[in-house]
Amino acid sequence: MSERVPRIEVGAEAPWVGFRTLLYKEVLRFWKVSFQTVMAPVLNAVLFLLIFSHVLDRHVTVYGDIAYTTFLVPGLVMMSLLQNAFANSSSSLIQSKITGNIIFVLLPPLSYREFYAAYVIASVLRGLFVGLGVLLVSIPFVELQLAYPLWVLSFAVMGGAILGSLGVIAGIWADKFDQLAAFQNFLIMPLTMLSGVFYSIHGLPQLWQDVSHVNPFFFMIDGFRYGFFGQSDVSPWLSLGVVGGCFVVLAAITLAMLAKGYKLRA
Repeated sequence: MSERVPRIEVGAEAPWVGFRTLLYKEVLRFWKVSFQTVMAPVLNAVLFLLIFSHVLDRHVTVYGDIAYTTFLVPGLVMMSLLQNAFANSSSSLIQSKITGNIIFVLLPPLSYREFYAAYVIASVLRGLFVGLGVLLVSIPFVELQLAYPLWVLSFAVMGGAILGSLGVIAGIWADKFDQLAAFQNFLIMPLTMLSGVFYSIHGLPQLWQDVSHVNPFFFMIDGFRYGFFGQSDVSPWLSLGVVGGCFVVLAAITLAMLAKGYKLRA
């Protein structure tokens, strides 16, 4: 009696297999070297915390009654989350392009939406791991209370998704590591450092407050910080609207690039 060959339903479960496999590959990629991709960024954030808290904690309060170190921790958490979400997708794509193994991702029947989702979700996960690590090691230094946990989670996920999308754009656009480094050093790093991580914008001259309001990173960090203290420099609903709008725009741009195969298909 001949064996019956199992029937495979193409288009039902099969497409999700490709997505899950690519997502697993991207998560495994950073987790296998977690000492470098997770622990090192946590250590960098702790050094910032130690230096700034030692110098300024006794001299500066924010929002009237919040100690500077307490104010600083959410900013450091979000800064680390954003930078590592960007690094995850951008470094993965540029390495795949330079080594030539990007072809093994493009050949399978994987839609561009699944391709995008796998890279961005992996970036969000790495960012969340790093952010959680920074938060945990900060516990001995400060007493943090989560006023609105859902706001914290919402801005953390959306911020990671935005930077993951930017990482995909940068990884596709760049042809070599120098170009990717320029993208990070001249765009991501300045926008992050000038977004209110280390200060409240109410302490700035009016001109620089206005400039901060055109920096989307400011709204990510300010909204995230609101989830801890219930206080912020601008309305959290405004921050949510700006961050949500940025994600929609960047997602649309990234998906359009992937759909056209920009710099991925000859």
